[in-house]
Amino acid sequence: MASSQSFLSAKLLDNLGGQPKWLKISVALVAVIVLRSISKYRNGVKAVAGIPGFRVPFFPLGMPGVMIPTSWWNPGYYFTWQWKTTNYTRFGNDTFSLVPFLVGPPTIYTATLEVARQSIGGGHKTSFAKADQFQPALLYWGMNLVAADKEVWRKHRRIVGPAFNNSVYEMVWKETLQLYRDMTAAEQWDGKQEIVVPVAQDITFKLALLVIGKCGFGFRFGWLDSPQSGGRKFSLQEALRIVADTNLQATLLPKWIRRYSPIKSFRDSYEAYEQMAQFMDQHVAQKKEEIQSKNSTEIGKDVLTLLVQANEQENSKLKMSKEELLGNVFILLFAGHETTGHTLAVTLAFLSLYPDIQEDAYQQVKSVIGNKEPNFEDCNKLDKVLAIFFESLRLFPSGHLLMREAWEDTVIQVPNPIGQEGTTSVPVPRGTQLIVDMVGVHYNPRYFPDPYEFKPSRWQDVGIDSETFTAFSIGPRACMGRKFATVESVCFLSCLLRDFEVHPLLNAGETKEQWRERVVDAIFVLTLGVKDVPLRFVRRL
Repeated sequence: MASSQSFLSAKLLDNLGGQPKWLKISVALVAVIVLRSISKYRNGVKAVAGIPGFRVPFFPLGMPGVMIPTSWWNPGYYFTWQWKTTNYTRFGNDTFSLVPFLVGPPTIYTATLEVARQSIGGGHKTSFAKADQFQPALLYWGMNLVAADKEVWRKHRRIVGPAFNNSVYEMVWKETLQLYRDMTAAEQWDGKQEIVVPVAQDITFKLALLVIGKCGFGFRFGWLDSPQSGGRKFSLQEALRIVADTNLQATLLPKWIRRYSPIKSFRDSYEAYEQMAQFMDQHVAQKKEEIQSKNSTEIGKDVLTLLVQANEQENSKLKMSKEELLGNVFILLFAGHETTGHTLAVTLAFLSLYPDIQEDAYQQVKSVIGNKEPNFEDCNKLDKVLAIFFESLRLFPSGHLLMREAWEDTVIQVPNPIGQEGTTSVPVPRGTQLIVDMVGVHYNPRYFPDPYEFKPSRWQDVGIDSETFTAFSIGPRACMGRKFATVESVCFLSCLLRDFEVHPLLNAGETKEQWRERVVDAIFVLTLGVKDVPLRFVRRL
């Protein structure tokens, strides 16, 4: 193909005769680009085995496609959400292809759990590995459990896994309960009949930060505290919020651009990331000193202490480096704060829209805990609250894309369209991207009848640890913090429902349907979240 491009370019130059040199060069360059695009397109269609799908100039998750808004000619970063009602119906299957003809790899998108299990791995060998598109954002502080793959992942899983245990989850319940009391007192809710909260995330993000701060890292501060991060520009809470709000496009930029950018949000993002790294570096070093100077009964039982302790007990070959420890600290902070904060906010939004479901959950809360002190053993009895949380997370899955790349030539079995039995074998050449679209999975009628309806009853018999619920990913790679976030959320929601009714905060003349259209929509940072949720809480009689 290269020789044919050179030949055609030479012929074009000859045909231009006495035209200016700049024009000849420009025409030749255009010819080369066109011919290379045709070649790239043909190879791309072959790589996805001719599966119908999008034929576009740019890969939506790489430069420059990720920087361009979603439109008819450029899917962009947001298309899996914005086009969720048509992405799969337009191609008549739960799997489609995306072939860029200018920049980016040929890609297979799927909304099926069957293909997800083949590519992510369910305890068996897989021919797919982590793709590179999101890695810069995940690796800012160092390699970690989420970004790692194969043997590196096993090493991280070996050390991080034991840090998540029932003692930690019981601590999460107790701390969430205490913070709920602190919140109602500090925000002066006590004694008020009605509370207006213009942005629910102001509460849910703060709760999530304080819970992960205490139970995850052993920080000691209360609801009204503003802990400083080493005396630098931002408080710890402010720095973490900036890190959480940094979108994917910004994380793909080189550090020096963010540091010296004329755009203030980019500069703040750089400084917040660097400040958090320095603060957590000092905190990890302090944990090591505590572990070395105290016996096992005196050290803290937070996740970070357990992680550092497990790492110190490993032999030198398996021990994490300083950068790897910080990388896992970043993931724990980010996942424990940003994703839980958004999911709690959207859960409250749905509760406000469905008073019958809210009342049903309230009756269970009243039956289980009444006026007594809620305890950790109550968690498993509050299955209706859990189901509401699960259904909200189904509709707004935080981890909305699971990206893999074939590291060898392989074959996947793709389920035939709904109504047709069996599967179709699809050859996948090495280097082809495969993306499990979790928005597509959770809105797929193959798994969820009436997928656009809010129906917590889907999860009536599904427990906290059940693998039936897939919004925390699937198989061995499922989110380590799943139970941490779930226990925290069930506790907070139960306490809130016991004391208050949840209503949408409507604008003048606005209906609930109009409020839902305005508010209940996704935003994207590194994960999928929800727009600002305005609410009104009315005290129960």
